[in-house]
Amino acid sequence: MSTISALATQAATTATSTSAAQPAIGEEFNTFLKLLTAQMRNQDPLAPIDSTQFVEQLATFSSLEQQVQSNSSLETIASMMNDMTGLLAGQWIGQTVSFEAPNIPFTGDDVIFAVDAPSATTSSVLTVKDSSGQQVWTETLDPEMAVHAWDGRLSSGASATPGETYTFTIHNYDASNARIGSSPPQLITTVTAISSEDGVLVANTAAQISSQLSRVTKLS
Repeated sequence: MSTISALATQAATTATSTSAAQPAIGEEFNTFLKLLTAQMRNQDPLAPIDSTQFVEQLATFSSLEQQVQSNSSLETIASMMNDMTGLLAGQWIGQTVSFEAPNIPFTGDDVIFAVDAPSATTSSVLTVKDSSGQQVWTETLDPEMAVHAWDGRLSSGASATPGETYTFTIHNYDASNARIGSSPPQLITTVTAISSEDGVLVANTAAQISSQLSRVTKLS
């Protein structure tokens, strides 16, 4: 048996075993295999296929096989991700959580948050700015309270606009009233759903804001 015929037989055998292992390997793969086999069987014995051309065809064959196998692997990973998302959803939905959130849409309900302040902090001041960057509220937070709330009141006496996003900043001061740092609040809310975005698990919340699950802390 010639080298070309041996390679053809090996390719057909490999493809058959691969097809048996992966019955859903794809219509393009099977069509390519049929064409290649028919070409080898019907070649002119006096003018066989050029070895270079045959190697190129085998390379195409190998590339197609790898692509189909990659697609199959991606489908398996996607299925596993969906299963994981469903499993995690049962563990997170309805749970009270906290995560860093400098920009928070006002829903009409109180914005509940905690302060992650340096140990030397003796007082903290909350400032709230609207979407145009205008400061609309400021207050000194009670250091004895672990959790704080903003009910949407503005310095002008009006109320925050539902649906508008406000920027929250907490300035921390030491005993000499020197600022020792600023930080966003730790928003406290409830998880309503778990989703996957570009392979990253995300917690959707009642506060109408989402966060990567890795950055979320479960409080209950």
